Amino acid sequence: MTAAAHPKRRAKTHQGPLDWVMLVAWLTEDGVLTEHDAQLVKQRFAAGTSSQHPLVRLAGLGLKRADTGAALELEPLTEWLAAHLGLPYLRIDPLKVDVGRVAEVMSINYAERRSALPVQVGLTDLTIATCEPLDVAWIDEILSHTKKKIRLVVSSPLDLQRYRTEFYTLAKSVKDASKKTGDVVAHNFEQLVELGKTNRQLDANDQGIIQVVDWLWQYAFDQRASDIHLEPRREMGAIRFRIDGVLHTVYQVPLAVMQAMTARIKLLGRMDVVEKRRPLDGRIKTRNPSGDEVEMRLSTMPTAFGEKLVMRIFDPDNTVKSFDALGFAPNEIQIWEQLVARPHGIILVTGPTGSGKTTTLYSTLKRVATDEVNVCTIEDPIEMIEASFNQTQVQSTIDLGFAEGLRALMRQDPDIIMVGEIRDLETAEMAIQASLTGHLVFSTLHTNDAASAITRLTDLGVPPYLISATVIGVLAQRLVRTLCPACKAPDEDLKQETLAEAIRPWRMNGKINPYKPVGCLDCRMTGFKGRVGLYELLPVSEGVRGAMHPAIDMHAMRKTAAKEGLRPLRLSGVMKVAEGLTTLEEVLRNTPQWET
Repeated sequence: MTAAAHPKRRAKTHQGPLDWVMLVAWLTEDGVLTEHDAQLVKQRFAAGTSSQHPLVRLAGLGLKRADTGAALELEPLTEWLAAHLGLPYLRIDPLKVDVGRVAEVMSINYAERRSALPVQVGLTDLTIATCEPLDVAWIDEILSHTKKKIRLVVSSPLDLQRYRTEFYTLAKSVKDASKKTGDVVAHNFEQLVELGKTNRQLDANDQGIIQVVDWLWQYAFDQRASDIHLEPRREMGAIRFRIDGVLHTVYQVPLAVMQAMTARIKLLGRMDVVEKRRPLDGRIKTRNPSGDEVEMRLSTMPTAFGEKLVMRIFDPDNTVKSFDALGFAPNEIQIWEQLVARPHGIILVTGPTGSGKTTTLYSTLKRVATDEVNVCTIEDPIEMIEASFNQTQVQSTIDLGFAEGLRALMRQDPDIIMVGEIRDLETAEMAIQASLTGHLVFSTLHTNDAASAITRLTDLGVPPYLISATVIGVLAQRLVRTLCPACKAPDEDLKQETLAEAIRPWRMNGKINPYKPVGCLDCRMTGFKGRVGLYELLPVSEGVRGAMHPAIDMHAMRKTAAKEGLRPLRLSGVMKVAEGLTTLEEVLRNTPQWET
């Protein structure tokens, strides 16, 4: 154990487990508790004993710090204890723990007896978290066993209890699954899953795969992941989560285990378990830790080292949101609501993959899907099952594409139609025909900005006069990461001239006070937490329509739209910078320059 790892202030006066009397004395000594509060604690605790850790007991009293007035909750109490003893404090981030190596250091029984958990295993050093920093006589045993330099950190007792169970259970499940599969993956995983659906007792090996998959899903929901990647590599399989648009490697498993996991998930998604040579699609419904139903879209792809599986998570709380929660400005909400209330016309939503188009469309359709209207969709694939819509899946194998599906929907007495994407002239013509015959049509395109959607239709072969007669609005959008509210700080280094240059030729009214990411425990030291939408809303007014017919004049269209109040994506982003929601770097990275 290194010198820096020793408690500096109390190790010589006390060795052994913490107790509430000791903690209350230290809290009073440090000015965290008043004498009055200390007496209250003594009155409450003196009557009996408890199996709870003293930090947990103190946190449950609802006390406040005498010096700052902040609530004395468990995390602040744990952080205070670490500082009081001169030890580092660590809030455990499961994404940064090499779970597979935890069991190499100590067994779960040993970890539970010592109130410890290995969190980082390096070549020459080892970091161990504990909630009993003065009861560390066991350190010498670990030194002898691992031959590594030990660094002790203090963590919350509840976090230690939770992650100790999760990490060791996962490590055991992967180990058991590895023993089961060996070097060759068994081909009877259908039997494995069927066993899991019965009340028959399973042996540890079969249960291993089931536990790993169940852990994977619940862990992804807990970490706010939008996608789960199972990626076979040359020697190991990588499990990665996409969180706030960024991929994080979570765990590595033997290839045989990953193939078994993929087979189980495919079977639950009603996919062909045997077929590994071509891409397959499927979907699964499960429940998150809160008990809410969550839907996942599955997609497989053959790669050099095996079958890759990606699961897109559609949490109902994130898929259908209010316009304000999506990031619309108040004036944009008003214009958008006016557009979607129109009886007929085409509304286009544009942006690259992963820009939030599906969320915007589902949120909008959910809002207009009343009992008085018939909302029909044709999608590839159906992103999320919604009871208030009539949803149809594109089936290329039976020649049911967007155009054919839209043609069939026209005979289904629809009021509102959503076409997943306009990819060709035939689909565009059918959408225009639906609009001309009195239907409101929503669809998507992949273009950089709102005005470019008009030229994309002309590139497909749609005459300008039909575009001007049917398209009533275009919404371009992007997603940017939002700054963590707990740790963001004013960015004194970002010059106002830099901000002004970013949104040229628009002028800045007043000074913008930007913020920068710092990094804290809540955001895993990234400085960002969550994402928000940036929007460029182009309602097709008479002036804009005049720039479409008889020929498309992009310069005139953009100029007219700007005069009528169009706010381009980059300007929308800088407005979010002004609100302290994101950074200029995020905005510049995700938005195109305005073309005049």
